[in-house]
Amino acid sequence: MTASSAGAFISFEGGDGAGKSTQIKLLADAIRDAGREVVTTREPGGSPGAEAIRKLLLEGSADKWSPVTEALLMSAARADHLERIIQPALARGAVVITDRFADSTMAYQGLAGALGEKTVIALYDLVVGNRGPDLTLILDLPIEEGLKRAGATGGQEQRFESKGAAYQEKVREAFLEIARREPDRCFVVDASGSAEKVAARIRNIVEKKLPALFNA
Repeated sequence: MTASSAGAFISFEGGDGAGKSTQIKLLADAIRDAGREVVTTREPGGSPGAEAIRKLLLEGSADKWSPVTEALLMSAARADHLERIIQPALARGAVVITDRFADSTMAYQGLAGALGEKTVIALYDLVVGNRGPDLTLILDLPIEEGLKRAGATGGQEQRFESKGAAYQEKVREAFLEIARREPDRCFVVDASGSAEKVAARIRNIVEKKLPALFNA
């Protein structure tokens, strides 16, 4: 899939509090200014059915679900998200930017959650297949700073943050490992500093990887 009439698919990944929501908005605005339709979405969620599953996953105690149950719920939400939101948008030529996608399942449940890679890969093959992102931006931030930012936002969706710093460190390392394995798709972005500085780093990567987005 390329940034053509079939659309372009960008995912943002990283630990909690890395600033994904802010950077997605800034990138989406920049691409819209260049004349492209942009659909912003999130996981788990994005479609009505997936949003219902999101509530199950992100609220409640840290030990509410096992890693295998989490992965199955994430995959069910992702299947609905793809069918109802992502694929239709790409088919009409839109740029889709999602706050998390399948790399989060590998990082949180597969590697940090000790579910194992084989199970997560099997779920990926079943649900996603060849419909994955063209570009993945992994926002990287020290765990202490990320948790501090995430805690400041409040809200009920704190289940994964409540698993503690050691778990979050495993998640960070998992994302960095994913980037090492797939350097053509995944780019690690230093998420420290002002939102404007981080946005400039992201813009530089996107312009190099998907130049057609800014030449509509």
